Amino acid sequence: MKWLRDISLVAVGLAILWNVEFAQADNWPQFRGVNASGTSHETTSLPTDIGPNRNVVWKLPVGRGHSSPVVFGERAYLTTLRDEKLLTLAVDVTSGKIAWEAEAQYDKLESVHRIGSPATPSCATDGDVVISFFGSSGLHAYSVAGKLLWKQPMGPFDNSFGAAGSPIIVDDLVVIIEDHDTGSFLAAFDKRTGKEVWRTDRAAFRRNYSSPVVWPQADGNQIVVVGTGQVNAYEAASGKQVWTVRRGSRVVSSTPVVSDEGQLYVVNSGGGEAPDQPPYAQLIATADANSNKMLEKTELPNSIIRSFIDQFDRDKNGSLDELEYESIRGTMMYAKPIAMRIKSGGHEDITDTHVAWSATKSLPRNASPLVVNGVVFMIKDGGIATSLDAASGEQLKSGRLRATGKFFSSPVYGDGKIYALTEQGKLNVVTAESNWKQLATADFSEDVYATPAIANGRLYIRTVQHLYCFSDTE
Repeated sequence: MKWLRDISLVAVGLAILWNVEFAQADNWPQFRGVNASGTSHETTSLPTDIGPNRNVVWKLPVGRGHSSPVVFGERAYLTTLRDEKLLTLAVDVTSGKIAWEAEAQYDKLESVHRIGSPATPSCATDGDVVISFFGSSGLHAYSVAGKLLWKQPMGPFDNSFGAAGSPIIVDDLVVIIEDHDTGSFLAAFDKRTGKEVWRTDRAAFRRNYSSPVVWPQADGNQIVVVGTGQVNAYEAASGKQVWTVRRGSRVVSSTPVVSDEGQLYVVNSGGGEAPDQPPYAQLIATADANSNKMLEKTELPNSIIRSFIDQFDRDKNGSLDELEYESIRGTMMYAKPIAMRIKSGGHEDITDTHVAWSATKSLPRNASPLVVNGVVFMIKDGGIATSLDAASGEQLKSGRLRATGKFFSSPVYGDGKIYALTEQGKLNVVTAESNWKQLATADFSEDVYATPAIANGRLYIRTVQHLYCFSDTE
């Protein structure tokens, strides 16, 4: 019976997730912690009253960068750009001093958005190896003592905003998603040797900035990634695509979440909703002025495709052929801002069968969601915080936080509290309940793009220049 199969799938997923969390207890091993969930299950109290001079254990200058801190054991890891050098830093969490640093060589520094950084992807570690990634030079693996184990050169990529997705470690694989204007791919590398194990082509996808997550299933782990107008799952062992949901926004920055109950939640609204575009055959018949069966920019209607033709022109010849035009037109048809819960057990196109619920109001552009105690929390630019019932998608509360602005940093949860920082470095602390309440605010007087980390009863916040460590008990 189907319902029995669903229950067994959830049970298997829960068992795997609990084992992962037990093994990673008190650690924050990658972007947004265990499996990018943004949640800490520690019972140690965390401070509510936080600020540049309140409950600070230590403060360390780390140079400019947007990568989020990760913590494992006695070390915190992050990347930075200092004096035109791309560096991976290991910080002793007891003393707040740099334990070691390693430079990543590059031929050309990638271009980035005006508020971006070449040091945006976060590190990943399992306590055995430390993985860092720079779009300018590729993957680098270090021992916890700072010895370079291997490197896998790649980049710079065809993306004027730079690379942002962070690598993850899945069993003995390092998995990375690279969606850019051309040459998009998902790939896995042996964590000990750096040898490529598999690579899956994603040529139909343009620039995105999300990171992958692991979704345990009865028949093995799946790698879930969100891209242009779609959510896709791939076998972790082989990279083979398992299923597709043809819903999502045009440009994706937020990372999906697998809840403690093994449910998958996707929230994204980047790029807005694209209007329908005319088919290629219609435009060629009416707009191909030079009769070359190609569509130049001057021949395209005033539309999203015309505005961003450089992103869609794969061979960079200044025009779009039928394949180029129709591939992006097809993707645009499904590209709509959305929040949704996706049910497990699907194969192939599950758009109409496995989307349990969807919502379209108060969606964040960049900040990833939180799922805590049966509630989905989202924070939209402007400081609009919204809670949804995780089972039904029903909106429970929506209101404005005291500290407002844009949110590139994603919220994190620990000790019954949610911590969320604006681009201008203003902190909101709110209760993690459906009818959430504001507890405190703070102002760091520095921009913040990195997501905080929680480990061993401490909260770590990275501004563009510093790494702070906070504690309620020290």
